[in-house]
Amino acid sequence: QVQLVESGGGLVQPEGSLRLSCTASVSFYTMGWFRQAPGKQRELVATITSGGSSNYAYSVKGRFTISRDNAKNTVWLQMNSLKPDDTAVYYCKAFNSAGIGYWGQGTQVTVSS
Repeated sequence: QVQLVESGGGLVQPEGSLRLSCTASVSFYTMGWFRQAPGKQRELVATITSGGSSNYAYSVKGRFTISRDNAKNTVWLQMNSLKPDDTAVYYCKAFNSAGIGYWGQGTQVTVSS
């Protein structure tokens, strides 16, 4: 059974930092992070392939960094210079080579003073 276990969310002040972690029970070609704010649609934050190619949403470029360890089936999202607009539930998602996606349970990130 495929499982994605996330951790690292919490409450942080504006301009602060958080690091999210997601560990999968099996290896995946592409892993990434999505987020959903209250009343909004879920949106892509960043993805990274097993070869290290990454992709970011325009709103987080230069502030967030995605990385992974293929041997540990783990992906991280380092979030710096956080803004209140970054407040959302962050979901890990992983895609196998056939393009089938699996979701994690989500972790809350709240940016507030």
